[in-house]
Amino acid sequence: MQRIRLRYTKRGRLRFTSHRDFQRAFERALRRAEVPMAYSAGFTPHPKVSYANAAPTGTGSEAEYLEIALTAPRDPETLRALLDESLPAGLDIVEAVEARTSGLADRLTASVWELRLDGVEPAEAERAVEAFTKAEAVEVQRMTKNGVRTFDARPAVVSLETHGAPADRPSDRPCAILRLVVRHVTPAVRPDDVLSGLRAVADLAPPVPAAVTRLAQGLFDEETGTVTDPLAPDREAAGALTAQPAAATAPMPEGPA
Repeated sequence: MQRIRLRYTKRGRLRFTSHRDFQRAFERALRRAEVPMAYSAGFTPHPKVSYANAAPTGTGSEAEYLEIALTAPRDPETLRALLDESLPAGLDIVEAVEARTSGLADRLTASVWELRLDGVEPAEAERAVEAFTKAEAVEVQRMTKNGVRTFDARPAVVSLETHGAPADRPSDRPCAILRLVVRHVTPAVRPDDVLSGLRAVADLAPPVPAAVTRLAQGLFDEETGTVTDPLAPDREAAGALTAQPAAATAPMPEGPA
């Protein structure tokens, strides 16, 4: 059984697609592309697709991941192109690698988010970010199926900083860009929780909803403070496997005459 790991995006209006909607669209794409899927056992077999840490509805993303299991081997890039053609524009399959290591979900420990705050002056956002990062605790509330839950959003936030004004906006219309790195903890701290925290500590309230996009997710590197590519170990393992036969067939150096 071959396993393929895919990175896909949610762009434009498709950011409002729920995870369940994406699942249905992706399973239809699998059928259209005639992918030889492995199926689960039982009375209601379903294709073996593992989704990992999907972004909340209403947020865009450049870094969503899933894994599929096949009954027959396929070239990852060919499969990527077929699936991408079978999905609507905005839900784009941008990368495919054969799974050669274990624990993809275990490598998704942090995310990098961009928060676009239209109508907010960059200086105002800078003051709010400073207040948030200096706070020892930032309590926020979230409505759950069991009622309102209060929790501290501050420990999960690795970094929060302003990132300059966007180049595609007129200079007379304020807009602030925030860059957020947040650990995946329990309970999950989402970008809207951080926005609630900014409102709590600095009364920052954008006049329109923030445009939120996940730029990356992966393993958080404590030494560099960066989020690493979760598919890199699979690419490296594939490269090492490809290099082995070449090394084995290389001519031996001739000894002294």
